[in-house]
Amino acid sequence: MAAEQPQTTVGRVGYWRLLRRNAAYRRLWLGVVVSMAGDWFRTIALYRLVLALTGTSGLALGAVLSVEMLAIFVCSPLAGVVADRYSRKAVMVAADGVRAVLVLGFLGLTADRLWLAYGLAAALMGAAAFFQPAYLATIPLLTSREELLVANALGSASWAVMLAVGSALGGAVVAVLGTQAAFVIDAVSYLISALCIATVPIPAGGQAARIPGGWQALGQGLRYVAAQPRVRRLLTVKACGAGLGGGMLLLFVLFAEEVFHAGALGLGVLYMTRGLGAAVGPVLARRLAGERPAAMEQAIGWAFGLTGSLYVAFAHTPTLLAAALVLCLAYMAASVLWVFSTTLLQVWVPDAYRGRVFAADFALFTFTMAVSALLTGWAADTLALSPRTLATVLGILVLLPAGFWLWPRR
Repeated sequence: MAAEQPQTTVGRVGYWRLLRRNAAYRRLWLGVVVSMAGDWFRTIALYRLVLALTGTSGLALGAVLSVEMLAIFVCSPLAGVVADRYSRKAVMVAADGVRAVLVLGFLGLTADRLWLAYGLAAALMGAAAFFQPAYLATIPLLTSREELLVANALGSASWAVMLAVGSALGGAVVAVLGTQAAFVIDAVSYLISALCIATVPIPAGGQAARIPGGWQALGQGLRYVAAQPRVRRLLTVKACGAGLGGGMLLLFVLFAEEVFHAGALGLGVLYMTRGLGAAVGPVLARRLAGERPAAMEQAIGWAFGLTGSLYVAFAHTPTLLAAALVLCLAYMAASVLWVFSTTLLQVWVPDAYRGRVFAADFALFTFTMAVSALLTGWAADTLALSPRTLATVLGILVLLPAGFWLWPRR
């Protein structure tokens, strides 16, 4: 389905042209980009804080990732209904405000109150569960069909750049100023995001009038997904890509600390190169695959194959520099999974269902990511498997879906 209120476009749409001519999308993009940068300050700080308080426990770190992802999984059904029934702008602004308050709870955290870190991490991701479907469902309302893939590619590239910049700066800030400074910076970023989004004129889309209340709305969304085979297929992409690879985020920490002995700065380098790859991937894939739905589906299969293969290669890299290079290439491929599956869902799903469909998409991949992270942390501590062995296993798991997407079908 095309966007309900398209902007006027002539010829091929470029990234700079989209930002220059589409003021509403530009404000939404700016707010989200600022909070993205702050998120990575908090991520680096939280990982380092948990490791410091637990004596470098892989299981404790895996538990943080797991409670974050499970919070999204639990909150997503309600978040999808809220995104389809109420003002999406109000939902996003409220989620930013809540997160700005919650992140300050990490200040002064001590070992005897470690449980609070898990609770705050879960609450932050619960708020994110409300923000994300509202944000993704809003993009088609602010862009034309010609701008949609460009907007998604730009959003993914921006996330990746902020990952690179935020991780690098976050690692430096934590190393020099400590974790508390990073948490304060993240809180400020949420407030700036809320102010930017509050100025965006977002059309209602007319979705609320057709949405029943309570469990009926959730059931209506499930019946829609059950009746749409291509939507069901797309809902597996992020779960099998970002979800199965969730344990890699834990392994970044273990590789930086135990394999390369590079500490916070090494972790920042790995996250930075991950971001650089994810920034380039969608831009390159758009040029190579084009914007036809069939081409995007085929590209998803190749992206699975490349991502899994490169994860396996990462497991055997001898140095931090080599690991960073391979990760850059791996996330070039992995970002294609995110951008192309998101764009196809926005095109094929009517506005009345977008909030619930994207909430389901978010829930599935975060649940898979939580299980992946928890099992990876458990295997590292209990089974004493090395980070290199675990990275190899995760790479093979991500590689397997390539056959499903590349196999010829009617």
